[in-house]
Amino acid sequence: MDNNRYLTIDGIPVEINGEKNLLALIQKVGIKMPTFCYHSELSTYGACRMCMVEDQWGTLHASCSTPPKPGMEIRTNTERLRKYRKVILELLLANHCRDCSTCDNNEKCKLQDIARRFHIEGVRFPNAASKPDVDDSSPCITIDHHKCILCGDCVRVCEEMQGMGILNFAYRGSNLQVMPAFDRKLAETKCVSCGQCAAVCTTGAITVKNQIGEAWRAIHDPSKRVVIQIAPAVR
Repeated sequence: MDNNRYLTIDGIPVEINGEKNLLALIQKVGIKMPTFCYHSELSTYGACRMCMVEDQWGTLHASCSTPPKPGMEIRTNTERLRKYRKVILELLLANHCRDCSTCDNNEKCKLQDIARRFHIEGVRFPNAASKPDVDDSSPCITIDHHKCILCGDCVRVCEEMQGMGILNFAYRGSNLQVMPAFDRKLAETKCVSCGQCAAVCTTGAITVKNQIGEAWRAIHDPSKRVVIQIAPAVR
């Protein structure tokens, strides 16, 4: 074994084969790391800090933005890291709405899923969630700012994959929000309603509008003629 091409992850020797960061190697060996802001096809943001790992000297590294080096010894699930991640989750939940049962992303929410994985049974911090602030102006997309955890996934996918740059960060500190520039509503921008921002959103902050209710009302409206088309089967 060429030691100049290997590092150790949780005691497992792993070959470095062009991977740009430690997280890619961790996933390569089948370890499921918690992340909110990492997508391999997007630029590295490193905001959520959930993917932190500990090296042999006790130094913490964000695995999504740390390049692998031969000889490194990485641990992904120490007691220190578990406490660290639980505190991050509690802080996110303390600043998050608690309407999970009526949220469109219920049971599909990454924050909900990771909180269960780490057995978060309560939040020690006071609830600092803002009041509901919904941009419902678009015919297709709804943005609910008080469900946003500021992971930045929607900002990067809109700019880097769609080339639109509709969404970005506005204001500073505790007032930070993801929204169109100049305090505009989504309907006032050149948004093409592609839905990519909703596809990568880790919570229910950005969702595609559900028009099932409108469809049923149209079906039961005697003044309307309903035409149903069934697509042919694809074989």
